[in-house]
Amino acid sequence: MAEWHSTLTPHALARQLAAAPAPARRGPAYRTLADRVSRLVADGRLPVGTRLPAERELAAELQLSRTTVAAAYEALRTDGFLHSRRGAGSWTALPAGTRPPADALHPVSPDRGDVLDLGLAAPTAPPQLTEAAAHAVAQLPAYTGGHGNYPTGLPALREAVARRLTERGLPTGPDQVMITTGAMSALHLVHQALLTRGDRVAVEAPSYVNTLRALQRSGARLVPVPFAGGPDGADGRTGWDLAQWQRVLRGAAPKLASTVPDFQNPTGALIDEDQRRALLAHARAAGTAVVTDETCAELGWGVADADLPRPLAALDRDAQVITVGSAGKLLWPGLRIGWLRAQPSLVRKLAADRALYDLGTPVLDQLVAARLLTEHLPAVRADRHAQLRATAEAFTRLLPARFPAWRAAAPPGGLALWVATPGTPASALARAGERLGVRIAAGAGFGVDGAFEEYLRLPLTLPADRVEEALGRLAEAAELARAERFSAADPAPAEL
Repeated sequence: MAEWHSTLTPHALARQLAAAPAPARRGPAYRTLADRVSRLVADGRLPVGTRLPAERELAAELQLSRTTVAAAYEALRTDGFLHSRRGAGSWTALPAGTRPPADALHPVSPDRGDVLDLGLAAPTAPPQLTEAAAHAVAQLPAYTGGHGNYPTGLPALREAVARRLTERGLPTGPDQVMITTGAMSALHLVHQALLTRGDRVAVEAPSYVNTLRALQRSGARLVPVPFAGGPDGADGRTGWDLAQWQRVLRGAAPKLASTVPDFQNPTGALIDEDQRRALLAHARAAGTAVVTDETCAELGWGVADADLPRPLAALDRDAQVITVGSAGKLLWPGLRIGWLRAQPSLVRKLAADRALYDLGTPVLDQLVAARLLTEHLPAVRADRHAQLRATAEAFTRLLPARFPAWRAAAPPGGLALWVATPGTPASALARAGERLGVRIAAGAGFGVDGAFEEYLRLPLTLPADRVEEALGRLAEAAELARAERFSAADPAPAEL
């Protein structure tokens, strides 16, 4: 459970309840209230551990009798969505057993060729890779006379990354850039340098599964901050909930805030510039450093470059933002190339820390990435955008016919489609998929406390002409999961 508990005012909860989806079943007022609250918790809009208003206060705000609110709270306790302690109040929870097993949360790309992998949102190599690799091999002799260890990265690649960040509106010099062995390596270095065990870190809810796992492994206490408008953006309002961010930053005083403002993984949300400024102001007031993940920043296939907001660090006047990027999402994951941008003093410190486990990133990979960034980036981006756009259009066209109850809002970019699956736990879907040869990324892996159980992430890296097949396989998995749930619910037959 998250270890910092925010207190929700009656007015704030009333506003959340008004935006909650209508319950599927009709019943008495207390049951309707309980169903709306439980849906907010399951969707991650009310983080686990949120302290709810007192019964009398909420009854006055909602213009209901106190008896109705008390009955709703009792129903929530019975269902496992509320814990209460006399004299201490009531706070949100998830029912025991809600969190699925780890293998349903973190799918790994299988080695078997007959498995349809919908768990990994990663692109194939661009055709320009062959030329870039040949060019890198030709350049390699200039580097083989030395030891080949570059703790801050190959100068040519640092310059290429700095130049690209500057082109995107973030003036950057090579001394502000450090090349790492993938973006997760960059995040690991930052976490190790800035966090001690027990420090709080504010994270988006939902957020990228591997970032959450890395923070938890470092001993950080995660404080989830839900998106405004809900995690699926079906009402068109998905973005940062700045009131929630202010409450968390002021109340929890986190050491770090972890954000993905550019085509967020898994929702695809793009945060506008006004919200970016506001979040930085709240973080500045709280003394919180901000780590921003830009690994998908070049993947705006649904928005013109001229309409993109400036990078978060470009709006930072106090050097509080550390930017992490990667070649894996745009170029190819097989190039284990990531980078971070920070103040030169921090870059030097992280380079010294790196020597404890990783002396440097392979020179040949860095040369390939530098060639792709300097000579082939426009063509690679255009091809990548066209493929992702085509797959997104195919999913949004075909998904409603196959799954009428599921919800998915087309994002403006990114590598994935975030899909609400009401009535179908995605972890059960993932387990059924394993038996049918299809890997599924269950939504609970993208939350802190087991929320988002009725969500899944679909990869837009799948070729558009395979979308229909993928939805057919998902339908088979859903049918199997449904049959297994009904079977488990049936009483055992009496012995003869």
